[in-house]
Parts: sequence; C-alpha cells; structure tokens
Amino acid sequence: MLMNSSAILPPAMLGILGGGQLGRMFTVAAKTMGYKVTVLDPDPNAPAAEFADRHLCAPFDDQAALDELAKCAAVTTEFENVNADAMRFLAKHTNVSPSGDCVAIAQNRIQEKAWIRKAGLQTAPYQAVCRSDDISEESAQFLPGILKTATLGYDGKGQIRVKTVDELKAAFAEHGGVDCVLEKMVDLRGEISVIVCRLNDENVQTFDPAENIHENGILAYSIVPARLSADVQQQARQMAQRLADELDYVGVLAVEMFVVGDTHELVVNEIAPRPHNSGHHTLDACAADQFQQQVRIMCNLPPADTKLLSSCCMANILGGVWQEDGGEPNWLPLQSHPNAHLHLYGKKAARKGRKMGHFTVLSADADTAFEAAGKLHQSL
Repeated sequence: MLMNSSAILPPAMLGILGGGQLGRMFTVAAKTMGYKVTVLDPDPNAPAAEFADRHLCAPFDDQAALDELAKCAAVTTEFENVNADAMRFLAKHTNVSPSGDCVAIAQNRIQEKAWIRKAGLQTAPYQAVCRSDDISEESAQFLPGILKTATLGYDGKGQIRVKTVDELKAAFAEHGGVDCVLEKMVDLRGEISVIVCRLNDENVQTFDPAENIHENGILAYSIVPARLSADVQQQARQMAQRLADELDYVGVLAVEMFVVGDTHELVVNEIAPRPHNSGHHTLDACAADQFQQQVRIMCNLPPADTKLLSSCCMANILGGVWQEDGGEPNWLPLQSHPNAHLHLYGKKAARKGRKMGHFTVLSADADTAFEAAGKLHQSL
C-alpha cells in the first residue's frame, strides 16, 4: 500500500468514492479547508457533485474512472459497500484511507464479528448461516433472534426477526439463501455509537458517545452526550479505540454498540468505515466535525479536537415529510428556532424512508435538546 507520511496541503486534489450526503458534507469540508475535490459516483445528480470540482459519472468499478481518481493526492470513501478491490487498486497509486482490507471486513457481518471478538470485545451471541444445513436444533440457542444478510444490509434492510427454527428456515429462504448471521436478541436498554478519528497509534481522538433512537430500522434521533454514566461513556470510547487499533485503522470509524441489561453492559453491534449519520451533530456542536477529521486524516494530518461544545440532539429528515404533491415541508418553525441548525442534502426526489436532510438542536442539556427536536420534527 502506498502511504506517503508527509502532509498533503491545499490546494491538492482529494478524491472520494461516492457522492451521496456523506460525500457532499465531506466535499464542503474539504473545499472550506482549501482543497479541490473529485467525486466518483454513477448518479448524474449525486448530491456531492454540486460542490465538487470534478464529477466522474461512472460505475465504481469503471477502470478509466479509477485511473482518473488515482491521480488525486489522496482518496477516501463515503460508504462501505464500494468494491474493496477498487480501494486496493487505488492504494497502489495514491494515499487511500481507510484501507481496502478494513472496508472488506466492514462489508461482511461474519468477518466483522470475528474481528470484533479478536479485539477482545463482545458481540451478541451469533451463528453464521451460509447454507440450509447450518440450521439445526442447536440454532435454537440463538433464538429469538434476527437473521441478517451478511452483506449489503443497512437502515434495517436485510433483517428478519425469528422466534423458532421453522421461522429461521423460512427467513433464510426469504433472503434467497445468501450468507447470513443469526444474532440472538439481547436485553436491549439502548443503542449508542462512538466515532473514532485515527491517523496512527499516537494520533487518535474519539467523539462523545451518541445515544441513538431508531424508528422502523432507521436512525431517527442522536442525543449527545448519551444519557449514561460517565464510566459507561468512557468505556465505550475505550472499546471503540481498541477496535480501531486492532484494525490498524486510518480514517474515521463509527462503532455502534448495544447497551444491555440493568448493568448497561456494552456489546459491539457493527462498524462503519466512514463518517456516520450519528455523527452529524458534530457539524454544529463540536470543535471540529467528523468530515473535517476525514479530510485531515487522509491528508496525513493529526485529528483535531473533538470536544463537545454543547449538548444537542440530531434529528433525521426523511422523504415522508414532503407533501404528496411534492410541496416542501413546513420549514418556518425549524428555521425560526434560535438553536436549530438545518442541513439539506440537495436530493432531487423525496421518497418515504429516504434521508433528505437533518437538523441539530443545541441546548444546555440533552433532555431539553431531545424534547425540542421532537417538537420541531412534528412541526414539519
């Protein structure tokens, strides 16, 4: 892997695989910091293209486009389902973070859980189900559970809840017989995430844990700081950094965890090798946001201060709040609020369940921020 240890400074050209909302916010951060940006995305209306200096409108595995992207001073990705081989190819020609190997691990839940346990951290009890013969009466120890496809699942997609072995067999067939993970349901008391910003062993920062609330499998609210004890929050940060160290990770890594039982035991759920939806509050509530960190690290610069400047609550805005005739939501209450910050992603079509934007409410305490965010969301 090519990895130049010298700092990459403006006005160097940076590249990113993916031009969705994460790529858009990365591009804005990079441009603000003085860099130029090339985006590779097959969508001619990719949100990031509006701000990028160059848009390579081609499939992610298009060799000619990859050859062009390889001319950038450094390349990163906005999502984990990009071809890991494309990342490995780019790494032969330019600075790439995260590595293709780390991306490949995050793409497959079976590999991912093995790595988490290798790092000495707990996951929920699970069984790999790769063929029908893997399902037996012994599978009952993982029930009730959730059968998740090993790849390509996100925002609740590719997941079926099962209570019996017969239901498990039916769910495996419904998934088309692809590789799956049967994950035993735990005594869930909450979900949190920690975002790690790591250049190397000596340069690592973590953001405060976010408490995440999901609706229909999609993140609805992130409350920061998480309403957990200081000891549990510190443990979460240590666990996330430990996993990043085990991977020798370079870049921004999100680590999602379950809070289990009365003792609030932490169990790692999954990782995302990129900035994360639960980190969008950092744009308005932290000394440096997760996209600035992504830019800094890919340019061989140490991560900046992650200090939380205000308690806050981030709320996602999905396409369902748009009117059926295409009319805009009622933005006035949100835009009139003195401590609310709106971010829209520039997507052309609003669809139910599609992430169209988010807003963050700042407040003196997390409970007040959460309450205000809920009321503002209802007003849309």
